Amino acid sequence: MSLEPGWYVDPAEPETRRWWDGEGWIGAPIPVDVTPPDGPPPAEPEPAATPAAAATADRSTSVATGPIPTSGAPGQAGPWPGQPGQPGHAGPWPGRPGQAGPWPGQQGQPGQQGPPPGWPYPQWPGRQPIPRPHGLPLASYGARLVARLIDLGVVFLLNALVNGWFVWRYFEAISPYLRETMRRAVNGDTSTEGLPQIDDQAGGLQVVILLIATALWFAYEVPSMAARGQTFGKRMAGVRALPVEADQPLGFGRAFRRWSTLGMPTLLWYCCGLGLLLQFVDAVSPLFDQPLRQALHDKRAQTVVVQLPRDRPDPRTAPHDRADPPGDTP
Repeated sequence: MSLEPGWYVDPAEPETRRWWDGEGWIGAPIPVDVTPPDGPPPAEPEPAATPAAAATADRSTSVATGPIPTSGAPGQAGPWPGQPGQPGHAGPWPGRPGQAGPWPGQQGQPGQQGPPPGWPYPQWPGRQPIPRPHGLPLASYGARLVARLIDLGVVFLLNALVNGWFVWRYFEAISPYLRETMRRAVNGDTSTEGLPQIDDQAGGLQVVILLIATALWFAYEVPSMAARGQTFGKRMAGVRALPVEADQPLGFGRAFRRWSTLGMPTLLWYCCGLGLLLQFVDAVSPLFDQPLRQALHDKRAQTVVVQLPRDRPDPRTAPHDRADPPGDTP
């Protein structure tokens, strides 16, 4: 995923912020708590040539334009002073491909832009640290599970109020069949002859119940997630869903895509519980995703669930600081 050009926290140095031009880092870093300029950093002046650098350049020019000085016999290709394997040679030179660095422009070097194409990228010593999207820790699976169970409890109560009459009518339609089936099972009778017929309204009532249940879940979750990234359950658990690329509200479209991956399969409960199986797979998917612990509905909406600090201010009322613009490390 390509990020728009802008000032972002440097993943190699979280205490600094640098300009990302869409393909790589440019310019010098600035402290993360300093207000960045409105546009890209000014071009860095060319470093003044030192006497040693000038001498090196002169020697390079003479090699390119004149005979190569050698310490061997005339006509031989070398060896010359400083050639690899000769006394005084410090090689291989720093940053040569296949070496660990430093390369021209590495951290702490003038004009840092990251490793050139084909050069080795620095590896984290030991285990790679856990990501902190937008400076916040990822929510644990336990916290997400608690939040989801609270939300399901709220949706169940809404269904008991709105959908209760339809559920009662449905069980009235199928109860004669169920009672007779249970009686025969207790008596060891496996025959199916003479069983009461299920009321023709049962199929229609089942569809209506699932439609109402899906609509109630949508009305409960999507608007609150679009505006705040939180439902009642997420507020109780202290977690919040954020877009991967910026600390901002999800918006209706992203909130709907996120919910529909988990909520729409409710309509498939009618098909031998297929929808329930899909929802179970989605619910346990964060356990197997690294490094952002995204569920399938998070991946579809490009969101990540973070744990909020206890004293985190309300993002709707907190003042916005230009030193911390939307966005984070790419």
